[in-house]
Amino acid sequence: MAEAKCIEAGPVSTGAVSHRPIFAVGAVLLGAFLANFDSRLFTIGLPDLKGALGLSFDEGAWLSTAATASQIMIAPAVAWLATAFGLRRVLGIPSLVYALVSLAIPLVRDFNVLLILSVVHGLLLGTFVPATLMIILRNLPTRWWLPAIALYSIRVGFSLNSGISVVGFYVDHGGWQWLYWQDIIIGPLLGLFVYLGTPRENVNYELLEDADWGGMLLLGLGLAMIYAGLDQANRLNWFESGTIVALLSAGAFLTLCFFINETIVRRPWAHANVLFSRNVGLALAVILLYTLTSLSNSSLAPNFLVAVGQLRPEQTGPLFLTYAILPMLVLVPLSVFLMRRFDARVVLVIGLVAFAAAGLLGTQVTHDWSLGDFVPMVLLQSVGQSFTLTPIVVLALSNADPTRSTAFAAYIQVMRLGGAEIGISLMATWLRVREQIHSNFLGQHIVNGSIDVNQMLAKMSEHLAGHGGAVTPARALGLLSTIVQREANTLAYIDGFWLTVWFAIAALALVALIGPSPQGPLSPRSGSS
Repeated sequence: MAEAKCIEAGPVSTGAVSHRPIFAVGAVLLGAFLANFDSRLFTIGLPDLKGALGLSFDEGAWLSTAATASQIMIAPAVAWLATAFGLRRVLGIPSLVYALVSLAIPLVRDFNVLLILSVVHGLLLGTFVPATLMIILRNLPTRWWLPAIALYSIRVGFSLNSGISVVGFYVDHGGWQWLYWQDIIIGPLLGLFVYLGTPRENVNYELLEDADWGGMLLLGLGLAMIYAGLDQANRLNWFESGTIVALLSAGAFLTLCFFINETIVRRPWAHANVLFSRNVGLALAVILLYTLTSLSNSSLAPNFLVAVGQLRPEQTGPLFLTYAILPMLVLVPLSVFLMRRFDARVVLVIGLVAFAAAGLLGTQVTHDWSLGDFVPMVLLQSVGQSFTLTPIVVLALSNADPTRSTAFAAYIQVMRLGGAEIGISLMATWLRVREQIHSNFLGQHIVNGSIDVNQMLAKMSEHLAGHGGAVTPARALGLLSTIVQREANTLAYIDGFWLTVWFAIAALALVALIGPSPQGPLSPRSGSS
């Protein structure tokens, strides 16, 4: 326990055990799933949203950035706010306001009003996941922790793989407005579960007297600006844009100021010494690598089917629903069963190996791959999602002091949201650069006019002769260019899958360095008793 005792940054955070734990678990389930689910729906449904509201490409891009940046700004501070004001106020009230904002957004046509509402929507949404983690640590009996953490963790895989089908259903049958209006039902239900499942808590005025508001503001604004810079970087050509340079520089400066602030204030909100425990620091690093290797599931496979396979997202939805979501109904309980009897590191290794194997399968893709060819890969990704994030969170919690969970929860949110955006931006840049490189290499053969190229152009010209002799050569060359671009995209995605394999290998190396966790409520012997 020596290592756990050293992590004592941030206020003491304890709560009464819920008298209705089933409603507390329901709140965890709804809150955690709602945050990831809504973010995923917004990403997939953004083209339909832009078309319905008449938004330009730039307006749609900034709307997406604002909606997520506001989540990142509030998320690290939620655990402290829950400690100070109580979970009912921090989670219950925002869930009701969230429903009202979700009702209003589809009715707005002015972009500035829409942008403001999207920021408010993101701020409220950003409270759900951190607050539900606090419900687990503060209000659930310890025997409930492991299954509740599994529900908290698996929200990622569930929302990533089910969002495609849900967007397709809404757009085809109910209208794009239901991307928001579903929360008119879910929001109040979440508020009811929070009210029934969490005990009433008084405001902690002693904690408020020494509140580190400056530290919370510095970290929140710093991370939000870094996110905005990364999110817009590919569109604005990275450091060629003054906007990107300003956002990233200012965000990095504010984040640095936060760490300095935490060393000098009398009662720091989230002191960085939570990172100085070897096991906790390694676990947080593995969370980052998990978000990167899971891009094979969240980004590469579905985007390949759209970019190269020329399929609509709703056409790919059944693949992920059948072979990613349904297996989780068995795999998640199995992962909980294994963690009750074996070290969480063993389960984590199984998940990371599954992700590495899925990435290796992805390196074999060709432009001829159809939905059926992705089934083995998606099944392996389902194993990875079910066996990876839950043991990482368990390892981190097992090595941290639960009564000091506010600082720990802040850094969990930094890695959860920051890691995801770093991964998305990194992969988008990697694919763009690799596609350009492969396109250049393939294009050189066309410019040189090799025998094979000339023969292919002749065959295409013969096939297109019925469209008019004068334009046949130009049409043939255009068709050949399309083929080159398709193959360059395919090769770029292969490179992307290789990248996820190396991320999985790096994560496995870090897991090998994590030492045994101290005995506690999440250890195998305690969990199985």
